[in-house]
Amino acid sequence: MVTAWNEIITTVTQIRHELHSHPELTWQERRTAERIRNALDAAEIPWRACAGTGTVGHLGANATGRHAALRGDIDALPVSEATQDPWRSQVSGCMHACGHDGHTAALLGAALWLKRREARLPGPVSLLFQPAEEGGHGAREMIADGALDGVDVVFGWHNWPAIPFGQAACPTGTVMAGNGTFEIELQGRGGHASQPELCRDPVLAASAITLALQQVVARRLPPQEATVISVTSIDAASAPTVIRDAVTLAGSIRIADIARRETVCALITEVATATAAAYGVEARVAHADRYQPTVNHAAPAAEMRAALERELGSNWQAESAMPIMASEDFSYYLNAVPGAFALIGGGAAQHEEPCHSPRYRFNDALLPRVIRVYADLVGLGV
Repeated sequence: MVTAWNEIITTVTQIRHELHSHPELTWQERRTAERIRNALDAAEIPWRACAGTGTVGHLGANATGRHAALRGDIDALPVSEATQDPWRSQVSGCMHACGHDGHTAALLGAALWLKRREARLPGPVSLLFQPAEEGGHGAREMIADGALDGVDVVFGWHNWPAIPFGQAACPTGTVMAGNGTFEIELQGRGGHASQPELCRDPVLAASAITLALQQVVARRLPPQEATVISVTSIDAASAPTVIRDAVTLAGSIRIADIARRETVCALITEVATATAAAYGVEARVAHADRYQPTVNHAAPAAEMRAALERELGSNWQAESAMPIMASEDFSYYLNAVPGAFALIGGGAAQHEEPCHSPRYRFNDALLPRVIRVYADLVGLGV
């Protein structure tokens, strides 16, 4: 059995490195899907395509107990990799900068291990290899295509470099924030840089709005309500001697409670339009919803905490404040069926860069630990 276990870990680590070398963006994961499906075929695990590049594998079809689903996301990001790992990205401007290659490899590892013991599974298991987590609402599309049909409980995880290796977080309630985006179009009057008094400068207004929005969380919202407002881009390119007519700002919000979204969006609109007016500029504000908060159900969260403690030991619980203000489309699954989502620490001296950094590196030592946790959750601890 030790030999079989070691073979699985070696195999999925190699697959992780292969996926990392060939990342694919949201809804473009065709090569990744083929690699996943080939691995399932080799292990004689039945599967079906789901939501295009997604895949749902099946184990224990004849088992009569609880039907559990385990999820791994498969897409990469438009980031140019800056590591020197031998398996670094070979695709220009695309990188697995969030560890989805590791999530996929861990789910494949769990599939291979559970397949060897399939006759002992107490209930069916669905393996959700999900595309388009990075803003593409892939979980929503997987559900629409039947990924959760018959499923009683769903579990997922995300590696988290800010949490030390050997620790994790899996609270009852909100584990990750909801998010949204906003765009502010500023219409002024352009002209010559030597005569600003004849213009209505949208660049100056954009600067003031950017600063003013940073005060919304500090001065307009209660400190007990976890909220983030970030202006992430200002499109104001012009010639050095030209004041342009229009500028566009864009940014992101994070909210721990979905009920606060309307309030936060209204404050952004109020501050942007009033500040713009003070500079003689007109502001048009548009908001777009993205993901809801990821909220764990009490019983599955307690079950996942117990599995994490069995794997990581009694000091497994991270001290990180919850919720994490990043967002996850695993929220779609938790809105559909009971389940839980954990953040599992990958932090180590060589893995300190955060997710979405061009220097981010997934910690391969997570793979055997997550495989054991997943096996535990479906009733077959390693």
